[in-house]
Amino acid sequence: MQPSRIWSEIDFQKDGKATGYLRVPISTNASAYGWIPIPIASIKNGSGPRVLLIAGSHGDEWEGQIMLIKLIQSLKAEDIQGHLIILPGANAPAVQVGQRVSPLDDGNLNRSFPGDPNGTPTMMIAHFIEAVLLPGCDLVCDFHSGGSSLEYLPSTVVIAPRSDSQLRQSVDLLRVFGLPVGFATDASTGGDRSLTGACDRVGSVLCLSTELGGGGTASRNLLRAAEDGLARVLHHIGVLSAAPEGSHSGSTQLLYRVRPADFVYSPANGLFEPFVTLGDSVGDGQEAGCIHFTEEPWRKPVTIYFGMGGVVLCRRFLARATLGDCLFNVGRTWTPQ
Repeated sequence: MQPSRIWSEIDFQKDGKATGYLRVPISTNASAYGWIPIPIASIKNGSGPRVLLIAGSHGDEWEGQIMLIKLIQSLKAEDIQGHLIILPGANAPAVQVGQRVSPLDDGNLNRSFPGDPNGTPTMMIAHFIEAVLLPGCDLVCDFHSGGSSLEYLPSTVVIAPRSDSQLRQSVDLLRVFGLPVGFATDASTGGDRSLTGACDRVGSVLCLSTELGGGGTASRNLLRAAEDGLARVLHHIGVLSAAPEGSHSGSTQLLYRVRPADFVYSPANGLFEPFVTLGDSVGDGQEAGCIHFTEEPWRKPVTIYFGMGGVVLCRRFLARATLGDCLFNVGRTWTPQ
C-alpha cells in the first residue's frame, strides 16, 4: 500500500496523552499549500489492547462526536492499559457543515475505503485510517446514528462476522455494550468500501458500531447509555483499568436487519405520514404509512406497505419525501449459532 500524504505531530508510539491534528493536504484558490485539520487524540499506557474510536464519518451524526469529545477531555493515560486512538470528527469537512458527506468532494467516508493517498480529501482520510491507524488494532468502535434524515431505534450493530470466533466475540460485545437492541447486518449497504471492509482487509479487526437515534439532535439519556456502554466494553477488553460505576442488568434483543432490497421506500414525491413508530412489531404486508400530495390535495394518498415484517429499527425523520427515499427498515429475530 502506498504511503499516506497525511501527516501529524503526534507520535502514536509514545506513552502518554497527546492531542492534535491529522493534516490533510489541499490546494485551492484560497490556500495553495494548505491542510485540512482532522482532530485526533492518542492515549497510551504500556502494553495492552489497541482500540480505535471513530465518530463523524458522517458529519450530521452528532451523538458519537459528543461522546468522544467528552472522552478525550476526561481520560488520562493512567486510566487505561494499552492504547486508545480517538477520532471524534473523522470526516471533518462534513462535520463543519453538518452534512452527511463532505462539501469538498461529496465524499461519504464510510463508502470510501480503502481510499487513495493521492485522491480527494475523503479518499485520503479513508486511506490513512486503513493504512496507518487500523494495523495492530484489536477493536474499532464506529459511532453512527440516523443523521439528519433518519431516526434509529438505539442499537449496537455488527456486520455479520465471517468466522465462528468473531461471531461469538461480536455477540459478547453487543451484550456488554448493553443497549436494548443489538442487530447484525450483512455488508450490502457499504461492502468492502466501508470501515468494516477495511477491518477485514487489515486482519479481521473486530468492529462494533452503533445507531444512536438521529433526527439531527442528541438525547441526554441515550448519550448517557452509550457512554456507559462504551466504558463497559473498554473495561471488558482490558483497556479501562477501573470498572464503570453501576452494572448493566438488562437484556439485549438480538435482531438481523433485512437487506436494503427489503427496506420500505417512498413511491412518490410528497408528505410522509407514518402509521407505526420505532420499536413496533409489524407483520408481512402490513400498512406502513402513506404519501400525501401537497400540490394535488384532492388526490388520494398512496399507501405504503412492509414487504417483510419484524421490529421497526429505522424510520425517515423528515416528513418531506421524494421517490426512492428510505422510509423504514426492520429487523427480524436473530439467534446466533
